[in-house]
Amino acid sequence: MATENLSATRPVTFSFKGILKLVRWPNLLIIALSQYLAAIYLVGPPEDWKHYVLDYKLFLITVGTVLIAAAGYIINDYYDVKIDYINKPQKVVVGSVLKRRAAMFIHSGLNVLGVIVGLFVSLKIAAVNLIAAIWLWGYSNQLKRMPFIGNLSVAILSGLAIAVIGVHYQTNACRAYFYAVFAFFISLIREIVKDIEDLKGDATFGCQTLPVVWGIRRTKSFIYVLILIFVVTLIYLGSLLANITLNTYFSALLIPTVFITYKLVIADTKRHFRKLSSYLKWFMLLGILSMLLI
Repeated sequence: MATENLSATRPVTFSFKGILKLVRWPNLLIIALSQYLAAIYLVGPPEDWKHYVLDYKLFLITVGTVLIAAAGYIINDYYDVKIDYINKPQKVVVGSVLKRRAAMFIHSGLNVLGVIVGLFVSLKIAAVNLIAAIWLWGYSNQLKRMPFIGNLSVAILSGLAIAVIGVHYQTNACRAYFYAVFAFFISLIREIVKDIEDLKGDATFGCQTLPVVWGIRRTKSFIYVLILIFVVTLIYLGSLLANITLNTYFSALLIPTVFITYKLVIADTKRHFRKLSSYLKWFMLLGILSMLLI
């Protein structure tokens, strides 16, 4: 085995930097943060934060989720190598930095570990991890090449990462499900935006994403509808929680929502849609941080 940096001209069996880039470690940190915040502030009460920080089962749930998510990122890049050479050649790791066989081995190992870790919590959590692992493989192999189905799959799995906290603890589960819905909508919108950004590569290799099938204009119109549904759903669910501070915060989130909608209206280049995708990631983080107000 040898460790090389990302500038290597030949793929290697192991590259720590390559693996970190492949698994999108900042996204994994956000997942871990969202689960701990959900446990402390949604399940709560916050005064018992030490209980959750020291809860080994919560730790194992988070580790399992992160392992499955990391494996999902790897298998996604494994199947998308040719497309990524067109859409984002500078970010290709599989086959460029890391050998394809090594990437598949790491992917399988992470999935197995993720399910095993889940077993130490409960059969229910292990089942959730197994379903997520299989679903992510199906997404990367086939579902993402189908119009909307791929986007919907990622959105559901994003929401599941938070909903699983409610499934495990049961207490105040409705709060966790509320944020799961929030994560679902933002992920869905962001995935469709990313499809517009990757239109050239997807079209070249026959992926039937919404922008390929509908075109950019019609796809943008669909996103406007999703944003409207998202806002209405957020207002409705917020009213059910009956938390004045939280409702005020989510009302304030209408400002970045308007900003994102405006950016979508004027977006017409790959660079514009890349920035819009980045804005949506920050919007997701703002939503997660609102858990501190529960």
